[in-house]
Formats: sequence, C-alpha cells, structure tokens
Amino acid sequence: MGVCTASPNERRRAMPADDIIAGPIAVFTRGITIDAPPDCVWPWLAQLGAGRTGWYSYDHIDNDGIPSASVIIPELQNISVSDILPALPGARDAFVVARVSAPHNLVLTVPGRAGGPLVSREFLLEPKGNRCTRLLVRGRVAPEWPPLPMGTRLIERIYRLLGRLPRPLMLILAKFGHGLMERCMLCRIKRRVEAVAK
Repeated sequence: MGVCTASPNERRRAMPADDIIAGPIAVFTRGITIDAPPDCVWPWLAQLGAGRTGWYSYDHIDNDGIPSASVIIPELQNISVSDILPALPGARDAFVVARVSAPHNLVLTVPGRAGGPLVSREFLLEPKGNRCTRLLVRGRVAPEWPPLPMGTRLIERIYRLLGRLPRPLMLILAKFGHGLMERCMLCRIKRRVEAVAK
C-alpha cells in the first residue's frame, strides 16, 4: 500500500457520508497514516479552503498561486454546517460544510443547480494505536457532474474541457488529475501535522 493509498478494505468499507450521494458515477477513496492523534490533525482540516489557508495541494492550480498555510490559524478553527470552504479564491458556493464532528469527521459538498449535491468529499479521522491517525478521504460524484464553469482559471478551463469529453474518458482523466491533487494534499497535511506534533 502506497503512502496515500487506501487499502482494498478501506475502499470497500462504508463511510458515514456515503448516503449523501446514493448513486455515484465514481467513488475515490484515499488514505494516509499520520504520526499524531486526531485532535492534532483536525485543526489543519478545519481551516481548509482557498482564500483561507489553501488546500495544501498545488497552490498555483487551486489557490491562485498563494502558498498554503504552514501554521494553524486560530480564527479559522470554528466551522459549522453551511459554512463555505471555497474550492477556489472567491468561490461562494463550493465547498459547503454538510456535516462536521470535530475531531473525527468533516463532510463537504458541491451543490448542483437542481438542489442536490454534485460531489461529496469526506475527511474521516480514525485513531490508530496510541498516537497515530488514519485519515481517509472519500469523494463521491453524482451523475450530473461536472457543471461547466465560466471562469478563466486553469482549473476552470480543465473542468470545461472535461465536461465536453465522452463520459468514460472524462472519468478516467478526472480520476487521474484529482488523484495527483489529493495525494499532494494528504502528504502536505501529514508533513505539517508531524512537524508541529514532534
């Protein structure tokens, strides 16, 4: 199992937010083990969002080139259902906090025009042993995804292109690209948490 790879059991297992999108066209589950307890990992998740502390991924793609934070920001720690953790700087509709149970579970959604979610993204923190956390991230994608964004940012142009491709090819490319971004995010969260927890 790789550094940011979910085990076969983790990919098959039920997670609390699976009910948000009942008939997904794709499900992506990734995981990483962090050498710190969940309450040390949670603050880094609570402050996620472009224009907040970033997504700890490739900042030139999802944070307008602004480096993701390398410290915990106290004023960004209180999040509630319906809060927006922007997917991109200035976004006002995605990601929406759908469920929050600190320090164990954070569920974000991207709302669709018809009212239901297009995407759910769940961050589940489970203690492992005395001082470790298994962080699982699961994305579920509704059949209506993707919308066709109108912006000019690189990621918006990519989504526009994906939306015009045949569905099987779109899903393969989206899974690959999203996998690169999410692996980067998980590894950078791990590095930040472990550097502070030492």
